[in-house]
Amino acid sequence: MSTATMRVVACVIEKDLDFEFVFVDMATDEHKKHPFLSLNPFGQVPAFADGDLKLFESRAITQYIAHVYASNGYQLILQDPKKMPIMSVWMEVEGQKFEPLASKLTWELGIKPMIGMSTDDAIVKESEEQLSKVLDIYETRLAESKYLGGDSFTLVDLHHMPNIYYLMGTKVKALFDLRPRVSAWCADILARPAWVKCLEKLQN
Repeated sequence: MSTATMRVVACVIEKDLDFEFVFVDMATDEHKKHPFLSLNPFGQVPAFADGDLKLFESRAITQYIAHVYASNGYQLILQDPKKMPIMSVWMEVEGQKFEPLASKLTWELGIKPMIGMSTDDAIVKESEEQLSKVLDIYETRLAESKYLGGDSFTLVDLHHMPNIYYLMGTKVKALFDLRPRVSAWCADILARPAWVKCLEKLQN
């Protein structure tokens, strides 16, 4: 269910890299014990190892993969020195403006019902109102370029995918559908073969 794990798996598949997926039994708090804590001292998934390098935090991992394996698979970063900082701006927007709201809604409407917990309607209402303002800005941005980071699919879009995937199965989908460019963008990125493979991988 981890959106952060989904983010990394989607990136690895986009880059067409071989990888080993190691299951962590969170039901028994395996992620809060050693040896997992040596990989992520905060006791959260995912953790990532590439040779001697160990990383945590999903966006740091995806950036490492996209830069170090730039020549593999699909190009997820923009090399142009004038386009790269624009991509970076929208990566920050995802992390600071979209993620906090989308993750609350994903938790309340997407994950809580799966695990038998009650939804907090007040949190949902407040988060929906704030997310609407963010999506208005996205609608304007997507009139300027096909994707948020530029004219090609990049890490910016990939980082959005896990939360959008969950939210498309909730009433929050209506907020995306109200904005035609945002709606088309969501349909585009969620139809990517790498994302479909990511979901298949995590559901097996």
